[in-house]
Amino acid sequence: MEHTLPALKYAFDALEPHIDAQTMQIHHGKHHQAYVDNLNKALAGSEGADKSLEELMANISSYPVAVRNNGGGHYNHSLFWSVLGPNAGGEPAGDLANAINETFGSFDTLKEKMSTAGATRFGSGWAWLTIADGKLSVSSSPNQDNPLMDIAEVKGFPILGIDVWEHAYYLKYQNRRPDYLKAIWNVINWEAVAMRFKAGK
Repeated sequence: MEHTLPALKYAFDALEPHIDAQTMQIHHGKHHQAYVDNLNKALAGSEGADKSLEELMANISSYPVAVRNNGGGHYNHSLFWSVLGPNAGGEPAGDLANAINETFGSFDTLKEKMSTAGATRFGSGWAWLTIADGKLSVSSSPNQDNPLMDIAEVKGFPILGIDVWEHAYYLKYQNRRPDYLKAIWNVINWEAVAMRFKAGK
């Protein structure tokens, strides 16, 4: 199957002032598009060409590094755009809120753990909120790895991913990754995260 760049469901400037329009244009249209293009090139003519992204992730150790990097980049960014949105932020509700409180004690503690996971990830990577066997956990991964991969330290179904590559924040926040990690909570679409939580259960 030919992998394609998913369209954003909101305008490039919809996440202002927390994530600027220029960053969104470059991040989605250039960086993510490059992952899609390079993944298609890496898979061309191979047995992985007809696999879904999820199937590729589940057996990523058997594919070349170009598939791991670009397939991960495509999956991670597709998830990222889907859990961001305008008029978002606030706090989760319902079953997700209950699971967060049960696991972490409070929503503020979850935010703290996610932000720490992102801030302390050396170099480029992601911070994750993952569900596995009905339980939530926070982790981080290097580069474009994710919890679906068979090589992941913490495996599971990711319901929230925060990109901490410099291209996600550098135009606005420069080297101040913690400031970006503080601001991003204003654009997390908790309804979308809750849908992923339900699917992961």
